Amino acid sequence: MDTQVITQAFILLVTSVTLARLWLARRQIAHVAAHRDRVPAAFAQAVGDEAHARAADYTVAKTRHAMHELLLGTGLLLVFTLGGGIAWLDAQIAARVGDGLLHGLLLIGAVSLIGGAAELPLAWQRVFGLEAGFGFNRMSKGLFLRDLLTKVVMTVAIGAPLMALVLWIMASAGGTWWIWAWAVWAGFNVAVMALYPTVVAPLFNKFSRLPDGELKQRIEALLARCGFASGGLYLMDNSRRSSHGNAYFSGFGAAKRIVLFDTLISRLSPTEVEAVLAHELGHYKRRHVSRRLVLIFSVSFVVFALMGWLLQSPSLFEGLGLDRPTTAGSLLLIMLVAPYLLFVLRPLLASYSRRHEFEADAYAAEHADADALVSALVRLYKDNASTLTPDPVHSAVYDSHPPAAQRIARLQGGGAPILAAA
Repeated sequence: MDTQVITQAFILLVTSVTLARLWLARRQIAHVAAHRDRVPAAFAQAVGDEAHARAADYTVAKTRHAMHELLLGTGLLLVFTLGGGIAWLDAQIAARVGDGLLHGLLLIGAVSLIGGAAELPLAWQRVFGLEAGFGFNRMSKGLFLRDLLTKVVMTVAIGAPLMALVLWIMASAGGTWWIWAWAVWAGFNVAVMALYPTVVAPLFNKFSRLPDGELKQRIEALLARCGFASGGLYLMDNSRRSSHGNAYFSGFGAAKRIVLFDTLISRLSPTEVEAVLAHELGHYKRRHVSRRLVLIFSVSFVVFALMGWLLQSPSLFEGLGLDRPTTAGSLLLIMLVAPYLLFVLRPLLASYSRRHEFEADAYAAEHADADALVSALVRLYKDNASTLTPDPVHSAVYDSHPPAAQRIARLQGGGAPILAAA
C-alpha cells in the first residue's frame, strides 16, 4: 500500500471523527442550554426550576470538559503517530536495551506513562473543579493521589505480565497469533469480572453487610420472588468520594454480590431501593449481561482478526509515522487508532443498550412497585443533576440509557405527569 495514501486516509479518519464528536457536543450544549429555563411539562410537579437549571449547567460543563479531553486525546494521537513520538521512543529504547520482549514492554509503558501524565491535569480538574463546583466531589486530594498510585501499581503488576504474554504470542505463534491473543484477552476480562468484587473493589472502597431492617427484608423478599441467588447484600462507602448515588451487581453464579452505594440508600425509601434493584435484576433475568458479553467478545474477535491482517502490511505503519514497524510499535498504533475506527459502532451499541434498559424497567414494573421506580428515577435524576432535555442526536449516539421522559412515560403507560412525591 502507498504510504502517502495511508497517511491521507488516517488524517481523514481522525479529522472526521473528531469533528463529528465536536459537532455532537456543540449540539448537546446548545440544546440543553436552550431548554435550561423551562422544566418539561411532565416533570413540572416533581422538579423545580432551580434543580432543572442546575442539571443543565452541569451537563453543559461536563460536555465542555469532554471536548477538552477529546482534543487532548486527538493531539496525543497525532504526536505519537505522524509527529513521530512512538518512532522516537522506539529508537531511544532500542538503543539502550535492543529489540525483544523488554523493548516492547518499555515502549508500551513509556507511551502509557506519557499519555497518562498528559491527561492527569484534566482528571484533576474534573474532580476538584467540575465535580467540586457542583457539590458532588467529596474526595480529598490525598485520596485522589492514593487512588492514582493504586491504579498505577495495579496496572504495572497485572498489565505488564499480560502484555508480555501477548507480545510473546505475537512473536511465536505465527499467523494465528491473534486467535491466541484474543483468547488471553477474553480470559483476562472474565477473570477480572469474577475477582473484581472480592479483590479489586476493596482496594478503593469499604464494603459492609447490609444491616437488618426493612430494606434488607424487602430486598430478600424480592430476590426470593425472582428466584435470584445472591452472594450477599453489601453497602459501599461511596460518600468518601462522591455524592452520586447508584447500585450494581457483580460477580458470577452464586457469588454474585448486590452492592448499594451509601449515598443511594440515604436518599431513597426502602420501596424505591427495592424497585431500583428490581431493575438491575431485570438485566440478569433477561440475560442482558450474558448477551452483552457475547457481543463484546464477538466484536473484539473481529478486531483481533483485523489486527492480525493489518500487521502483515508494514507499509501501513510506515504511513502512520512508524519507520521501524516493530511488534510492540505496531500494536500500539492499532490500539491508539482503534477508537476512531470503531466510533461508527457507537450508535448501534447505544441503541442496543437502551433497549435492554426498557426491558429491565418492564421487569421491575412486574416484580416491584412501578410508581416507586418512577419516583426513584426522578430522585436520582435530580440528585445526580442529569439533564431531562438531552439533544436527541447526541443521545442517540452516546447514551446507554433512554432519556428520562421516555423511560418514565413507558413505566406509567403513557404521558401522565410525573409523581409529585418524587
